[in-house]
Amino acid sequence: MSRIILILIFTFGLLGCSKSNSTDGKKSGTHEHSKTETYYTCSMHPQIREDKPGKCPICHMTLTKVEVELDDDTPAQPAALAKPIWQCEKFPDVTSEKEDTCPIDGSPMIKKKVDRGAGLIIAKVKLRSAQLEHFSPDFFPVTTMKMTKEVRLLGSVLESEEKESSIPARIGGRVEKVFVRSTGSFISIGDPVLQIYSPKLITAGEEYILTRKSFVKNKNSEFKNLLKQSEQRLLLWGIKKSQFGSWYAQGRVPRSITIYSQSTGIVQKRNATVGKYFKEGQNFFELSDLSDVWLEMDVYEQDAALVKLGQRVELEFTSLPGDIYSGEVDFVAPILDAKSRTLKIRSTIKNADGRLKPGMAADATLKISFDRMPLVVPRSAIIDTGKRKVVWLKINKKQFQAKRVLTGIESEGYVEVKDGLMEGEEVVIEGNFLLDAQAQLFGGYEDMTADSSHNH
Repeated sequence: MSRIILILIFTFGLLGCSKSNSTDGKKSGTHEHSKTETYYTCSMHPQIREDKPGKCPICHMTLTKVEVELDDDTPAQPAALAKPIWQCEKFPDVTSEKEDTCPIDGSPMIKKKVDRGAGLIIAKVKLRSAQLEHFSPDFFPVTTMKMTKEVRLLGSVLESEEKESSIPARIGGRVEKVFVRSTGSFISIGDPVLQIYSPKLITAGEEYILTRKSFVKNKNSEFKNLLKQSEQRLLLWGIKKSQFGSWYAQGRVPRSITIYSQSTGIVQKRNATVGKYFKEGQNFFELSDLSDVWLEMDVYEQDAALVKLGQRVELEFTSLPGDIYSGEVDFVAPILDAKSRTLKIRSTIKNADGRLKPGMAADATLKISFDRMPLVVPRSAIIDTGKRKVVWLKINKKQFQAKRVLTGIESEGYVEVKDGLMEGEEVVIEGNFLLDAQAQLFGGYEDMTADSSHNH
């Protein structure tokens, strides 16, 4: 481990870390007309500083010589003071630099809460002129950007409860014959489903025949009204015009009367069996219509707050390669599942051709677009220690500062910075880990004891 650290120090050119309160050590020599401070430290215990070579009093490793340039061609820029920001209470994306009323609802604006740790300068590193030849960082100016995000989800097809239907008994009777063989059978509107024996229905059919004969014979308005009432009664009981028209032509009503479906769907429950008596309102069959299906998806907890009604989702099904379906989020569960830590969302998908079957799996892509224009930096600019997030800023050609930041959403390689940076500041996106390593090795971090993740 010690060899690796020594090699890192040698390769990087012994970058010096300067703290504002570092005054100990022996001054000696010059380099390019610059004053330097020389001291000896342990690569495993950077808090050790001696003015002459020797062994580390803790681990007995040989101390390493360090030279730190003291002068500065350009004075360091002072850390910008964070200005108070005011925002609408109900519309937090609407902000102002002064206390005002919300332009949307007229309510008083409130002061935005910020993380007091964000924006703190926690380390400084200064390079000597000769060391700049071995250090080629890349920078990115903090800027605002319209952010979008694609969330990958897994989903499955379900039957739409909105499309559930049934074929009920509209009049009491006994089942004489069933045309539907089993559950899973597909039934269309107008298909014959069963025959029933119903004395009440037979009587109504005979009344229709007599009333129609009387009307044809006398052309009386009274018989006309009775005929109309008789026809409407049979229609309400599920009898087709062609049926009772045939009864009139034959002059009789058959003992077993055929019932036709007035719904389309797949049979989920087949309650009708020969000899079974049904009362009015009981279901012969229960159907599910697959012309529309539901796609249910699980959103992980970290993305749950981003999901809203109306967001677009694109779908690819394992069983239908190459076909892309689309829909919109029309349901978001109000409660997060405590066991899986996921949130259920749903989209209704058109399925006129019936290719989508309940139980099919789908790869879903949720398209999220954000209205606000936040400050952003590339993901590579952020060093995440687990306890805090740090970025390195360019102060001038030789000096760099590490600041804590508070981050938000991440999208397409960029991260929202909620607090800690200002627009236009230049952050290091290549070379920041070398600066971080030197700050750790030579005690550049001002709160090393507060963040044990930086200790080696």
